[in-house]
Amino acid sequence: MRIISGKHKSKRLTAPKKLPVRPTTDMAKEALFNIINNLYYFSQVSVLDLFSGTGNISYEFGSRGTEQITAVDKHYACAKFIENTATELDLPISVIKSDVFLFLEKASQSYDIIFADPPYDFSTEQFSKIADLVYENSLLAPDGVLIIEHSKHSSLKEHPNFSYDKRYGGSIFSFFENEVAENDDDIPDMRIV
Repeated sequence: MRIISGKHKSKRLTAPKKLPVRPTTDMAKEALFNIINNLYYFSQVSVLDLFSGTGNISYEFGSRGTEQITAVDKHYACAKFIENTATELDLPISVIKSDVFLFLEKASQSYDIIFADPPYDFSTEQFSKIADLVYENSLLAPDGVLIIEHSKHSSLKEHPNFSYDKRYGGSIFSFFENEVAENDDDIPDMRIV
C-alpha cells in the first residue's frame, strides 16, 4: 500500500500479513480522493474512518493535511498497527478499538466525511445499518458525506439517503448525503434563460 499524495506522497507501507484486511486498491483510492478533493478542503474537514483495517484511508487524509481523523476497528492488531504508523508518520489519527456498530450507537460527535470499508460479504441489511446508525445519531455534518465501499455484488441504492455511486474494478463507492432530492422538481434549475 502507498500514500498517493500530500506530505508523505509515494510512501510505501507494509502491513503485517496476519491482519484480517482487504485494503482499498491504489486505483480505487486515487479515484475516491479525486472526488473528495473536488468537494472539500482536506485541512478543513473532520474524518471518521470505519472498519479502518490497515489505516490506508486515514493515512491518505492525514498526508493531505486533515487534522481531525478518527479510525475505528475492532481488531487489536489493526488498531495497534494504525497507532504505530500514525506515530511514525506524525499523523493526527485518533485510534479507537471497537466494534463499529457499537461505536456508532454510542458516538455523539459529527464528522464531515465518514468512510466505511466493511467486509465485502456483509448483507445489504448490514451495509444499510451503517447508514441508518449514522443518520439516526446525527453523526454526519450538514454538508457532509458518508461513503461506503462494497463489492459490485451489493447495491445500496434503496437507502433513503443514497445519492450516487462510482465503480472502480470490482469495488463500488456508494455516497450518501443528508438530503437527497426526491425528484427533478426539487433541484434548482441553473440554466440561463
